[in-house]
Amino acid sequence: MILRFDPPLVTGKLLKRYKRFLADVELDDGTVVTAHCANPGSMKSVSRPGSQVYLSHHPSPHRKLAWSLEAIRVGHHWIGIHPANANRVVEAALQRNLVPELSGYEEIRPEVAPKKGSRLDFQLTHPDKPTCWVEVKYVTMKEGNAALFPDSVSERGLKHLEVLKELVDQGSRAVLLFLCPRGDVTSVSPADEIHAAYGDTLRQVQKEGVEILAYRARVGKRGIRWDDRLVFSPRAPEPSPLL
Repeated sequence: MILRFDPPLVTGKLLKRYKRFLADVELDDGTVVTAHCANPGSMKSVSRPGSQVYLSHHPSPHRKLAWSLEAIRVGHHWIGIHPANANRVVEAALQRNLVPELSGYEEIRPEVAPKKGSRLDFQLTHPDKPTCWVEVKYVTMKEGNAALFPDSVSERGLKHLEVLKELVDQGSRAVLLFLCPRGDVTSVSPADEIHAAYGDTLRQVQKEGVEILAYRARVGKRGIRWDDRLVFSPRAPEPSPLL
């Protein structure tokens, strides 16, 4: 287990998600609670009312809501939907050298600004290597067997691509790492139908030296574990024709 939930998550049923950051959930004992939903995207394909969900409980006078939505069950699979977990999981994976493409660096620094007004998730350094910058994206949306990003128009994501390309031009290494917290996909692609400019820019910066990685994480009641590498496809596969 690369990230443990302490205490373990609580199970409930999603009644509705609304105002982007709120979700009403019925706990197994029948109690209805309002939980914070930290995912700012549309959560397309992972927010159907009636679905089983996992919640974390954080009773504190400093929190407006004591419950947080962590994962939702779709079919036989649990899908993580709390974006803050992405960086925590990736940082732990980097520290344990579970990402072969990013191993061998001496220092891992989170949340570093390569320039004023722009911040990336990780800076990896080694005295004998070019600095490596890593931006992480949590991918929850699925169509067919492909995970797609973003699930809503993301100007912030577009800016990150441009910053990564600038860093490559300056002689650094720049990596976009898609982390997909679901077990029912085989690849990751840009969601051109949702944000065409993001897909076009992603394909262009990849040609110009930005590296793209995609990995899977598995979410459970007690924690999250690192899993296999996924295929990155610059364009989403065409849906299979109906027979």
